[in-house]
Amino acid sequence: IALLIALQKAKSLEKIFVFGELGLDGSVKSTANLFSILLFLSTQVQNAKILVPSEIAAKASMIPNLEVYGVSTLEEAIKFFSDAEFAKCTHFSATHELFSNVIEVGGKRYVPNLSFELDFKDVLGQERAKRACVIAAVGMHNILFEGSPGSGKSMCAKRLVYIMAPQSLEEVLKSAAYRSLNLQDSEFTSTRAFRSPPHTSTKSSIFGGGSNVAKIGEIALANGGVLFFDEFPHFAKQVIESLREPLEDNQIHIARVNSKVTYETKFIFVAAQNPCPCGNLFSRNLNCKCSENEIKNYKAKISAPVLDRIDLKVAMDESSPDDKASLSSQQMSEMVLKAFIFQKKRGQDELNGKLNDAQVAKFCTLNAEASEILQKAATKYNLSQRGIKRTLRVARSIADLDESEQILKPHILEALSFRA
Repeated sequence: IALLIALQKAKSLEKIFVFGELGLDGSVKSTANLFSILLFLSTQVQNAKILVPSEIAAKASMIPNLEVYGVSTLEEAIKFFSDAEFAKCTHFSATHELFSNVIEVGGKRYVPNLSFELDFKDVLGQERAKRACVIAAVGMHNILFEGSPGSGKSMCAKRLVYIMAPQSLEEVLKSAAYRSLNLQDSEFTSTRAFRSPPHTSTKSSIFGGGSNVAKIGEIALANGGVLFFDEFPHFAKQVIESLREPLEDNQIHIARVNSKVTYETKFIFVAAQNPCPCGNLFSRNLNCKCSENEIKNYKAKISAPVLDRIDLKVAMDESSPDDKASLSSQQMSEMVLKAFIFQKKRGQDELNGKLNDAQVAKFCTLNAEASEILQKAATKYNLSQRGIKRTLRVARSIADLDESEQILKPHILEALSFRA
């Protein structure tokens, strides 16, 4: 095609991409991973013009940021570049219903969650855990739930994706692209990803890898959503320690013989664990059978550097017959959206939990009283520099919920209360 175009001095090829497999009979066919490629292209090049096989053109035209044309044969492809009128006839245009319900915040388009399949109103009591979920959803902060079996740890974790901030178009596209790499359904969805690998999972299945090709793992598939580790201490030590890089850098590098890939890992990491091996340490009705050493060894499975990367730590008591339903997922989602809009008005593009050090210094400003409290707490509780910055990020999310430009005393105190 390139040679024929050059010889015929065809029109400009700026931002024109040609995809497809050429058959011996001159037909143009799609390939197994073509839709994935188009999804990634749409996140990298704005308003790119593409020429693809007709069989995939209709589906491809639903991807925002792409101008799609479809042909069935090599002859048609050549004619596309030499005949402007014919080129117009090959144009495909369709709009996915998801992208017709966008909201605009700060000049950028976002896709709000349209589903509340799991509702927080089903979680009775546990007001502190729900508050932590709202804060986490505002800033994409990591959470550790610790409580007796049946206290609602998993229920909270599974409902978190339904109250998170709306996804940008780029996030929707990237999520679909990542799923397609895992040979999953690549349809667009307004609900963020939720991944919950079992504690018996291998390191390669969670972090990605393989013998020759760097396959995508659970940690990248959770990008933009929630990665949930239930029974956290029961995961392999190697798996737990390998969380450090993706939780700190928001990306993971995988190198294999035939490929080297970097995946984005911006998600809320949610871990759940019992307070002791038998699970009854916090129980009002059952006796704990664990010795002090057993409890100590159980908790030691999670190292200090990993715990330091978890922003919100929540102890959950057993539910009581007197506990009542409170906020619904829709109400919590509205609180998060309000804080999200305020964050954008402040001129901040990145979510609070994913701010780098320079952004923390710029956006996480405290008044004098809050600054003094943080300094005293850092000394008293021997907070690491990482711990201080993570506390500031959480406090910024709490301040956004109050629509406060500065981090004030109540915000820093609440953030510190979740740090212990």
